[in-house]
Amino acid sequence: MKIGFIGLGNMGGPMAANLAAAGHEVTGFDLAAPMPEGVTKADTAAEAAKGAEVVITMLPNGKILRAVADEIVPAMDKGSLFADCSTVDVESARAVADQAMAAGLLAIDAPVSGGITGAANGTLTFMAGGSEEAFDKVKPLLDIMGQKAVHCGPSGNGQAAKICNNMILGATMIVTCEAFALADKLGLDRQAMFDVVSTSSGYSWTMNAYTPAPGIGATSPADNGYKPGFASELMLKDLRLAMQAAEAADADTPMGEAAMKLYAQFVENEGGEGADFSAMLPRFEKRGRG
Repeated sequence: MKIGFIGLGNMGGPMAANLAAAGHEVTGFDLAAPMPEGVTKADTAAEAAKGAEVVITMLPNGKILRAVADEIVPAMDKGSLFADCSTVDVESARAVADQAMAAGLLAIDAPVSGGITGAANGTLTFMAGGSEEAFDKVKPLLDIMGQKAVHCGPSGNGQAAKICNNMILGATMIVTCEAFALADKLGLDRQAMFDVVSTSSGYSWTMNAYTPAPGIGATSPADNGYKPGFASELMLKDLRLAMQAAEAADADTPMGEAAMKLYAQFVENEGGEGADFSAMLPRFEKRGRG
């Protein structure tokens, strides 16, 4: 398949490389990132999109997505597919899908979960919003880049699934870190706490698969000085998207809002930018109730 891939940073680069390694003809464009192995460089986004059966974007935010869509949609052949794998606001995802479909294209929003490691290993999870026809066309590519792809409904629902998932993730990581810090202050050995919680009702992905305490449980960024697998500022971005969606939908999300405020404080005022989102644990270790 002939594929255009726009946005070749930490996530997009490995994803494009995996498609090329699987035998697809991939043409890429990025303003700064180098071309991954097997990917042919285009000088513009429109050039990467021209003649492609599928164009995949992996971009930082909705504003940039809309700008790229304005450039590539007119360059794409009717009947081709615009697949956006960025994490953006639901409104932008739906606006770009409407723009693509009005131009005679198929469109799907398919944000990912799994981070840089999942992108490199081809083990991402995709949450896809769009028509059945669009999902069926892109799914063989998603199966190369990931281990699971779920069709969540019409356009925008992929983004809705992603932000709901990451709202849970952000809040759960905070309380997991709080629990380790509390255990320390109660004189409870971390390993003992982990052995109890990981096999009882406190079980969670953040405790069992991404343990925020170094040397305990699963190997995670905590064992590498909290260098990011998923950076705190990216979690903050996703929580802000969740709160934006909650406001638009008139949904009451107090825990999500509390998590957003804590990550904002951590990233913007406490030096958390550039650290993994599990670095909330050393933050809580240093703090008392005041």
